[in-house]
Amino acid sequence: MTSLQTSMPTPASVQHEAIGFADIAEARRRLAGQAVVTPLLAVPELSERLGYRVLLKCENLQRTGSFKFRGAYNRIAAMTPADRARGLIAFSSGNHAQGVAAAARLFDVPATILMPADAPAIKIAKTRGYGAEVLLYERYREDREAIGRRLQDERGLVLVKPYDDPLVMAGQGTCGLEMAEQAEAEGLRLDRVLVCCGGGGLAAGIAVALQAKSPDTRLYTCEPEDFDDTARSLAAGRRLDTLPGGRSICDALLSQSPGELTFPVLARRAAGGLTVSDAEVEAAMAYAFRRLKLVVEPGGAVCLAALLFGKLEIGTAEMVAVTLSGGNVDPERLFGALERFPET
Repeated sequence: MTSLQTSMPTPASVQHEAIGFADIAEARRRLAGQAVVTPLLAVPELSERLGYRVLLKCENLQRTGSFKFRGAYNRIAAMTPADRARGLIAFSSGNHAQGVAAAARLFDVPATILMPADAPAIKIAKTRGYGAEVLLYERYREDREAIGRRLQDERGLVLVKPYDDPLVMAGQGTCGLEMAEQAEAEGLRLDRVLVCCGGGGLAAGIAVALQAKSPDTRLYTCEPEDFDDTARSLAAGRRLDTLPGGRSICDALLSQSPGELTFPVLARRAAGGLTVSDAEVEAAMAYAFRRLKLVVEPGGAVCLAALLFGKLEIGTAEMVAVTLSGGNVDPERLFGALERFPET
């Protein structure tokens, strides 16, 4: 399965949503001077190759190397000083970890981060480099949420969730707000937007921003084939789990199901879900490095892969924007992609 598209009804269960556009606007005020306003790049070489115009929202150039800083900072900034002083805890394969660690450092508060032992070494090292205490666990044998609850109880820490939190979702939504305003400033119409999707915080936040600023834009989520829970859930109209036994190099997108708060937003607004293979992701990483001079991690390359491998039928007159959501990749992983795809 490579692509699932759906036009969703609006069931009663999705009437109440976690965030609105006002929450994203408030998040932008909090993030001013902290988050990078990342570029929305026109890429003539890629547009010529594909036969339609393409824009890249380069969150790989964001502070900490991914969009995750936006949501983490917004969540922590909104806390009371007393809550921040208790210390923070988060669990993440690396990008949310770095976002929380970097934001905690800005507020001079301690952060404890649970990370899988098989997370990219660069992500573990950078999280520690921001001053966080990193505790490793076995991804396929231990329950990170149970470990997190125990540490919360023992230490009195405040949990910063990776996606299922309104303040985190609103922070991620500032990416979509920027995207819409940058396109408008250039007189460009966004016909479609492709967004990487794990738990759905970025996709849901962008969907809310686009509904307010560019309501005719159609949004598609992009996932690894073995972790296509959002695509399958959108097609079914209800939250579904990832099928057991899946593996992927896209460490940032290995969620087990769409978020309880993020999915209702996407069920109402997303046009469909697209999936790509790990080989297609590696080819996209190699293409981005060689042709676009951009370093993109596997989970950050899924949207580019969806375009390069034709997962969506797009007309020649259309304008498509995609998120390059992260650039935190181990050199060995990038070198491997370059070796396996020398002609991209």
